[in-house]
Amino acid sequence: MNIMKVLIFIVTLIFTASTVIAGLIVVDPNTGKYLGNLNNNSYDPNSVSNPYGQYGSPYSPNSINNPYGKYGSPYSPDSANNPYSTGGPIIIDDGQLRLDNH
Repeated sequence: MNIMKVLIFIVTLIFTASTVIAGLIVVDPNTGKYLGNLNNNSYDPNSVSNPYGQYGSPYSPNSINNPYGKYGSPYSPDSANNPYSTGGPIIIDDGQLRLDNH
C-alpha cells in the first residue's frame, strides 16, 4: 500500500468514525469507503440489516448483501462473503479497528 492510499484511508476513517456516534461500522480498507452500520436494526437507514437501505439492500452496489456486487459477491476479492477474500471490508468498533472475530 503506498503512502497516499494510507493517508486517504486514515482521513476517511477519521471522518467516517466521527459521523457515527457509537457502534460497529463496515469500511473498505483499500479506499476508506463507509459501507454501513453493523447492527441488526432493520429500521436504521445505514444498517447492513436494512433490506431497503443503501447498505443492506441486495440490489445496492455498496451493500455487503448484494451477491453480484463488489462487497457481497462470493467471488469478489473485496467481498465480505468470500472466504478467500484478500481485501474484504473491515469492522471499526467505536473508532478502533476490530481485529478479532467476536
